[in-house]
Order: sequence, then C-alpha cells, then structure tokens
Amino acid sequence: MPEELPILYRDEHIVVIDKPPGLLVHRSEIDRHETRFAIQILRDQIGQHVWPAHRLDRGTSGVLLFGLNKEMASLLGRQFEAGAVDKQYLAVVRGFPPASGTIDHALSRQRDTYEFQGERSSTEAQSALTHFRKLAEIELPVAVDRYPSSRYALLALAPVTGRRHQIRRHLKHIAHPIIGDATYGKGRHNRYFADELGCHRLLLACVGLSFDHPVTQQRLKIKAPVSGEFAATLARFNWPTETA
Repeated sequence: MPEELPILYRDEHIVVIDKPPGLLVHRSEIDRHETRFAIQILRDQIGQHVWPAHRLDRGTSGVLLFGLNKEMASLLGRQFEAGAVDKQYLAVVRGFPPASGTIDHALSRQRDTYEFQGERSSTEAQSALTHFRKLAEIELPVAVDRYPSSRYALLALAPVTGRRHQIRRHLKHIAHPIIGDATYGKGRHNRYFADELGCHRLLLACVGLSFDHPVTQQRLKIKAPVSGEFAATLARFNWPTETA
C-alpha cells in the first residue's frame, strides 16, 4: 500500500496535513540519500501537485499547510511573513523554566534553498520573538546529569516570527533545550528519554495553526494533537496533550 499522510483539512485551494516526525518536507541537502518527502507523498496521495506555505523541521511533527497551486501557497506564505498566522507548539524541555515569558533574542540568519541547490548561511542577525507558558513539570529521582534528580517541563509555545529553528534555538538560549534535539539539546537527557523512556524523537510539535483562508477569508483553526511516542511520554508523566 502507498504511504499516506493524515489530512486535517482539504478544499479546492489548500490542503493541511499532520506531518509525522522524521519526514522532510522537500528534498534537501540535509540528507541527500532520503527518498521520502511530504511533498511527493501528498502529491501521490491526492493526485495533484502541492506547494508548501511554510516549513517544519524534519524532527518536528504537526500541522503543515500546502497550497494546491503556486498562487495559494504564495498568499498563505505572505500571512506567515506578516505574522498573521497564530502558531501553537508543544515541547518537552530540560529544567524548570518560569511559569511564562517571552524570548526576545535575535538569531543569525540561516537560509536553505529548495531542491538540489544546497544550503547557505550568513551571520546576519534577525529579530526573533517567542512566547511560552509552562503547562506542567516533573522532577525524577534519576541522576541523568550531574544532579541527583532530573527536572523536565512541558511548554506551550507561540512563535511570533518564523526564523529557522527558532523555537529550538530560543529554548537553548534560555538553557532549557528540547528533549530529543540532537543539534541544540543535551545528549545525556536525549539518551535517557530514548533508552529508559522509549522516546526517540524530537519532543516538539506544531499542534495548531490559525490563518485566513486565501480565497474565502474565513479564519481557519487547524489542530493536530500529539500522538505516538510524544503522546506516550506525556501520558507517562500525566501531562496534558493540548496547549489549552
């Protein structure tokens, strides 16, 4: 059977899926040997071409929005650029962050080009803003690092801007990196979750997007509750699976 992706919303102009973790949105220099991409799977699934309006990192799961033609994708993309899309994320992080806060920290510019043109980066800083709320926390009597116990928290995050790896880089900046983040996280804690708790993924998910339909102008609110290893981890700690 051909692989299929969960469709959260579809009409003649747009389609929204629940992207699983570990799936690239499009062909990338990140992994030249990868043969699975959300664009191709969805195109084969619905029988027509699709154009992504935004991106999710490979390890991040959740709501991913496509236009069914270039114009729709462009109109949706402009909403993201203008900050008109409300984005809701869940993340499990190391430590006990404050009850709520705003991370206002400029990030060096990171670009990647689509298809086969490779990846380019520059050091130009861009303003970046992320709001967060702590939904739950737990202290485990396990010495994962240099302390006799280990603390973890569940955060609801609302990035205002859309810089590359923004949430992951911002949480590293405040010393509360996301569990499962091999680039910006803490290896010992990642290994503990993988080896002892059976969770091998990045614990970051886009659980909601709110945006204006590019044709009808109706405000759409699309949700994608966490599932799989993410949901199992939250259940283990008796934590909520939604931001509200």
